[in-house]
Amino acid sequence: MRVLAATFAYNEGEKIRRTIARHPPDRSYDLLVFDDGSTDGALDDVDRSRVIVLRNETNQGIGSAMKRVFEYSLERGYDVLVIQAGNDKDDPLQIPALLAPIEAGAADFVQGSRFLDGGGFGNMPKYRVFGTRVVHPLVFSLASGKRVTESTNGFRAFKTAILRDARIDWRQDWLDRYELEPYLMLKAIKLGYRHREVAVTKIYPRHELGYTKMRPVIDWWSILRPVIYLSLGLKK
Repeated sequence: MRVLAATFAYNEGEKIRRTIARHPPDRSYDLLVFDDGSTDGALDDVDRSRVIVLRNETNQGIGSAMKRVFEYSLERGYDVLVIQAGNDKDDPLQIPALLAPIEAGAADFVQGSRFLDGGGFGNMPKYRVFGTRVVHPLVFSLASGKRVTESTNGFRAFKTAILRDARIDWRQDWLDRYELEPYLMLKAIKLGYRHREVAVTKIYPRHELGYTKMRPVIDWWSILRPVIYLSLGLKK
């Protein structure tokens, strides 16, 4: 299988450089970095011979950036797409674990879970642990009809065939920010694609390095509303 691993940056500074450096030089997949309108110059010196770099001239939102990567993966004939955070939260050495169920023919969509045995997380406030471990997975499980332990972690791998399914309309304008990731997983599960979870770690950076770009309430709602909208039939 041809595998593309994609990570995303918007003014991540040293964090995106560390993310790239942690990928092994002898990896079996292609690595792409999508720069969503950064102005910090952190990617200016990236070695284009070993890393594919795509860019938005202005910040468009993570969902919009992912859509461009989705299109790129389809145009270039990749079989599997891996999504990884660009702020050094995810461990690239765990990518083979995400790919293993797909390579074994046991899964179409593999979600990394920090809440499974063998997974882990660090530097998260208690309210975020509660929201990502209890609230969102509970609502998501009820909506999808399948018990999941993780529904907000973007560290995942899936077959690009899912993106070719006309029943999954991931190009919709309302999916331009944090909505796209839960939307895609929910649609894949409800349409019968084989979903698995794999234990991963997710360690947040120190607050002084930029803890997260998610805004309270506004962006929390953006990761919840696809589940609500699809459950109520308000969106497709």
